Amino acid sequence: MKPIKELLKQHDSTSYKIAPTVSVFEALSLLAELEVGALLLMQDGKLQRVVSERDYTRKIALQGRNSKETTVAEIMTRDVVTVAPQTGTRECMRLMSHKRFRHLPVMDGENVLGLISIRDIMDDIIADNEQTISQLTSYINS
Repeated sequence: MKPIKELLKQHDSTSYKIAPTVSVFEALSLLAELEVGALLLMQDGKLQRVVSERDYTRKIALQGRNSKETTVAEIMTRDVVTVAPQTGTRECMRLMSHKRFRHLPVMDGENVLGLISIRDIMDDIIADNEQTISQLTSYINS
């Protein structure tokens, strides 16, 4: 499997960032507008936490809290797992599956390079499998 830095090159690796003081409602609006499932919470140019749709459903909707009165700092995922650019895509999938999250920041030291989703990983694995099947089919038919 290829390193995650190769996957970042293949798609829009823009990391959508938000301040921790923004309301959950504003964060949800941004998630919907950008059609993404997570935002990086940055402070002073450094990754602090991640806020996702899952954080909203579990910490706002199910608890009956008001998304317009709650800041993302109150609901964000605090223990952020990150990977380096050379981490393989299968290792990223293993991490996501084992830790049960769907978004993974890619860091080069203190610098955020991008945010990979489980969909990005699955698309890559499917493309890799399709290529292998095509090569094997070609080999068998020749």
